[in-house]
Amino acid sequence: MSEQSVRLTFADEVATLTIVSKKGSMGPVFWREMAEVLARLGPARALIIRGEELFSAGLDVKSSAQSIGESLGDLEKFRAQVAPMHAAFEGVAALPIPVIAAVHGWCIGAGTELISACDIRLCSADARFSLPEVRLGIAADLGGLQRLPGIVGQGWARQLALTGEPIDAQRAEHIGLVTEVLPDPATLFARAEQLAAHLATLPPRALEGTKKVLNAGLPHAESLSQAVDWNAEHMTAEGLAAAFRK
Repeated sequence: MSEQSVRLTFADEVATLTIVSKKGSMGPVFWREMAEVLARLGPARALIIRGEELFSAGLDVKSSAQSIGESLGDLEKFRAQVAPMHAAFEGVAALPIPVIAAVHGWCIGAGTELISACDIRLCSADARFSLPEVRLGIAADLGGLQRLPGIVGQGWARQLALTGEPIDAQRAEHIGLVTEVLPDPATLFARAEQLAAHLATLPPRALEGTKKVLNAGLPHAESLSQAVDWNAEHMTAEGLAAAFRK
């Protein structure tokens, strides 16, 4: 793997995906490498997604403009252009392991849509978030409009998406986009690693089942049945005994 846009590292059972492209931009190489990375997670029990110089400036418009431009006016060609992008973020959301986004600096557009596909979002005090697609004359189409209402509520999801205005770390915590704000990037990354290491100690089937129920978003009664069915299939006396011993 070339690692031009993303780098995958492991520390015991915790994997870290670092966006290493300039300003965390997401161009054609990024989407290809994301597919490769998601296929290489193997025995990882938790995943951290972070940036290098900042989290992400969003879609690399310069490197994507020609191919996207050539597909305009042709629905099937345009869908084919977006398909690898959807595969990357839907793949993150569908992972059976917990995914932590650790955001420092700017998190723009596709970056915000990526963190909405994660399970837990942390940031440093310098973080800034925006969903500016309307200012470019388009609608966000990588999952943000679908996931953000469930994270921050319809009101804030609409304000972010319709105005394109950025919010700071404190506002992001206030509305529930992130659950913790750390003072600086170093403390942020240490906290993400600590949390991921803890998650890696928990029973993987329990985490997978919990994610499936949360992700399905079924009506109350159906969601209850889904959780019961999962436990009936995967719960074992040995597993319970081991948990009590811990």
